[in-house]
Amino acid sequence: MDIQERNVRGCGDNIVEMIDMDEENFAISTSSAADAAFDTVVGSIEDIIMEEEFQQLQQNFMEKHYLEFEDSDENKLSYTSIFNEYVDLLEKHLEQQLMERIPTFSMNSFIELLMQHKEEVPGDIFDMLLTFTDFMAFKEMFLEYRAEKEGRGLDLSQGLVVTSLIPAGSTEPQ
Repeated sequence: MDIQERNVRGCGDNIVEMIDMDEENFAISTSSAADAAFDTVVGSIEDIIMEEEFQQLQQNFMEKHYLEFEDSDENKLSYTSIFNEYVDLLEKHLEQQLMERIPTFSMNSFIELLMQHKEEVPGDIFDMLLTFTDFMAFKEMFLEYRAEKEGRGLDLSQGLVVTSLIPAGSTEPQ
């Protein structure tokens, strides 16, 4: 049911009257071709990073290099070559897959649109894309992976408290 508003003058005040139109109106999309293309690319990226091939590439790479990373302010020289290898392997795989799915795909055009629409991109996708260009995001990904592998992941069990709903000394639930 659609409602139409009409302004009705009376007693010196503006009053809004609601009228039931009993017709369906369809929203008209005002997105541009560039916005539609951007949405298509983001959807394709989501599909690609969820595929077994991408997951396996990333998992194998992280497994191979995670012990190299340490949680300190100093960055080892070896981090640079690992970062470059990661970008070369995973970004190129992603770009190749995108070009197969979207023949007109251009990474440079996408990056430009990404900067304009970054708040519209799901956080996990944006974070993953950031690991290709932001070394600190890349390092943080490895540090989190290492912490998880070593059992130092986020442990919420220390904050849990069990409280009985039955008063002490009571034998029956109330």
